[in-house]
Amino acid sequence: MAKKKSHQLKQVLTQLISDVFTKNKNEALNYKQVSAKLNLVDIESKETILEILEEHALKGIFEEPQKGKFRLKELKTFIIGKVDMTADGAAFIIPDDDLEKDVFVSARKLHTALHGDKVKVYIYAKKSGRKNEGEVVEIIERYKTDFIGVIKISERFAFVMVDDRKMLHDIFVPLTDLNEAKNGQKVQVAITDWPEGAKNPIGKITNILGEQGENDTEMNSILAQFGFPLSFPEEVENEANAIPETVTEAEIKGRKDFRDTVTFTIDPADAKDFDDAISFKKLDNGNFEVGIHIADVSHYVTPGSALDKEAYSRATSVYLVDRVIPMLPERLSNGVCSLRPNEDKLCFGAVFELDNEANVVAEWFGRTVIHSNRRFSYEEAQEVLENKAGDYAEELLKLNELAYILRDRKFKNGAISFESTEVKFQLDEKGKPVGVYVKERKDAHKLIEDYMLLANRKVAEFAAKKGKGKQKYTFVYRSHDSPNLENLGNFALFAARFGYKINMKSDKEIAKSLNYLMEDVEGKKEQNVLTQLAIRSMAKAVYTTKKTSHYGLAFDHYTHFTSPIRRYPDVMVHRLLAAYLNKEKSANENEYEEASSHSSAMEKRAADAERASIKYKQVEYLEENVGKLFTGIISGVTEWGMYVELNENKCEGMIRLRDIADDFYVLDEKNYCIIGQRKKKVYQLGDEVKVKVKKVDLSKRQIDFSLVQD
Repeated sequence: MAKKKSHQLKQVLTQLISDVFTKNKNEALNYKQVSAKLNLVDIESKETILEILEEHALKGIFEEPQKGKFRLKELKTFIIGKVDMTADGAAFIIPDDDLEKDVFVSARKLHTALHGDKVKVYIYAKKSGRKNEGEVVEIIERYKTDFIGVIKISERFAFVMVDDRKMLHDIFVPLTDLNEAKNGQKVQVAITDWPEGAKNPIGKITNILGEQGENDTEMNSILAQFGFPLSFPEEVENEANAIPETVTEAEIKGRKDFRDTVTFTIDPADAKDFDDAISFKKLDNGNFEVGIHIADVSHYVTPGSALDKEAYSRATSVYLVDRVIPMLPERLSNGVCSLRPNEDKLCFGAVFELDNEANVVAEWFGRTVIHSNRRFSYEEAQEVLENKAGDYAEELLKLNELAYILRDRKFKNGAISFESTEVKFQLDEKGKPVGVYVKERKDAHKLIEDYMLLANRKVAEFAAKKGKGKQKYTFVYRSHDSPNLENLGNFALFAARFGYKINMKSDKEIAKSLNYLMEDVEGKKEQNVLTQLAIRSMAKAVYTTKKTSHYGLAFDHYTHFTSPIRRYPDVMVHRLLAAYLNKEKSANENEYEEASSHSSAMEKRAADAERASIKYKQVEYLEENVGKLFTGIISGVTEWGMYVELNENKCEGMIRLRDIADDFYVLDEKNYCIIGQRKKKVYQLGDEVKVKVKKVDLSKRQIDFSLVQD
């Protein structure tokens, strides 16, 4: 009898044997035929194959229709998918194929698979009424091998306690791989090995982030956790530094010159990267020329350069509570490309002739040169609009008047207005939050938004029209699907509890009633809960080369053209637009589709990092308030607790159900509430409750409340 093979080898052989049956239409074969098809003809291999066939026939993977001949019990025995880890160490595998059902894998059968990994899973024969269950047989691609955590060092060994709640294993670090890390520091650790049968992976320290609890350490930890680099490679910085800041006459040649046209930027007071400017001119025929001029990043960042590769990899700037991690080095983002006042700057323009009703009479796209006359902060521009006086008051007031018309038209056509409250922290010099305020969106913000929407929409329409007829022109669109009706139906039932009606007859009616709701709810305590739930019931917007519409904005075609300093898709849009204006042939669709889906994934990652930084500051802010009472709104319900958002500062924490002493509470998922089993008391999403800050945990970014009952 051949010596017993390792579990791993048997898993691989089981998979190869299954592939043989799949390729041969599941014809019954004996072990010799299987061996021959695998070209494994030595006695030891043949015996192992027979052993596997017999063992797995007992397990129900194979069946033996006639003595000595085997075949698969069910043809589809393997799936490929992504690991979605649960809190107890088991996981669901989300299949790549949308038609497949999720597969449950117990902690024991995950082997060394981690959250997010792409894996091959063997599916067991289903026992009646049981869910799909399986076992990981191969890790195709690790989602990540670098983790952030706190290092604990003893005399003989060290280990890193990982921050990520979905990583359930500590990582052992040999004392030779500490890289000068000291006990209790926050570090970045890379998994280097995971020996078979070992409970924990082995790693080495790659980066020391600093002392736990210090602002810089924690912000850098969040960036590293989500895979954003903390600095630019030297080669990238060198390329950026070699670019001159001044614009030469040679570069201006062939561009439309707007240096004598009134032009200004409107941005947040603390912004340094001004990537959009507006020019304004009254025409002799009574119409208005409005130019949306966007920093010409693609002029400086050329395909194949180190700058381009780095920008592609990052795909987006990341906005944490106290800092911006730019997509491009500072030399470009805050210098060469930033449309600073009183400097000649190279741009890509979308220029429109608008009549008094804000109808587009004529349009032009191409490269421009501008000289911004004034840099406004939103507050300064708002002051001009309110007082009807100040720098460029005439231009700003007319632009605002036309923006109102564009906005009304957009909503009449079925666009949805989601206005959730945005909370900002006041930080001291050490980055500690000392106050919270709600950011207001006034006319100055909306004015800029409306002209950016106009440029994005018209550029997308230009590309889409060009793609009509025989030749298809590859372009990068921003796509937003119409909502899933089941999700929307659940939301409509919930909104009805607050007296809001959602008409679900058609997409247009849905949009109209959502707008009424958003208008009605503004400033009310349930605004955030309803807005967040409405957004959750919507599809997510993504980048794609497919010509699809944008449901939320009610535009047939939409793209991102206006922020190439901070978004890679906008750089791609500039390149494609320039090529098609030059009558070049269509770009490679697969290449741009791959870049689009990478950009969508990085955008989500950046949003998660931003949320993590806000959560950290919320926890830090409430550290001083343990034991204090607050009023809040129930903002989420789960089977183990309910989330509460405090009215005063919008910080969110959890009341654990096991801590509510007066009854045994369970989740009613369909009705967004928890119900006491004996007294039938109901706590509903959106209800106002009184809470006490029970505990805050900075390292886990968690806030625990206890319920104060009357």
